[in-house]
Amino acid sequence: MSTTTDHTAALFAAANAAALAAWLLLAGTLFVPRLRSRGWRVTGLVAPTLFAVAYVVALGVALRGGAAGGFGSIAEVRALFADDRALLAGWVHYLAFDLFVGTWIAREGVRRGLPRLLVLPCLALTFLAGPVGLLAFVALHALRTGARPRTWRAPDAAPAA
Repeated sequence: MSTTTDHTAALFAAANAAALAAWLLLAGTLFVPRLRSRGWRVTGLVAPTLFAVAYVVALGVALRGGAAGGFGSIAEVRALFADDRALLAGWVHYLAFDLFVGTWIAREGVRRGLPRLLVLPCLALTFLAGPVGLLAFVALHALRTGARPRTWRAPDAAPAA
């Protein structure tokens, strides 16, 4: 195994461990109100920002290291992700966005008074399969409140005309 592959595997493991810790903290915010303010700051801003920095660095290393491919076609993306360094960047991208979306789900669930035991599976699904968890939360919200997503707005937003 090459040194680059060893480093990439170690960074992959570290990113996964950090993500798991953040997701456990996020789940805790549903059940321990004292954790919410700081927890949501960590899971919704600090950790995704750190993952974003790691993404930029990993992608830069991959591209500087000669990773082939690009984003213009499925064949180019396949070629890009054939390089472990680019694949690591792509994985960290998922970790950042899924955690950000998970934090939004937790905050919206608490804010809207949805049952925590029903929001928790949405978080698990978001952790495991990103958009599936988001879809589950949107469905949960619609079933519990009768509200359609187009009626959702920020708490301080002006009513739709």
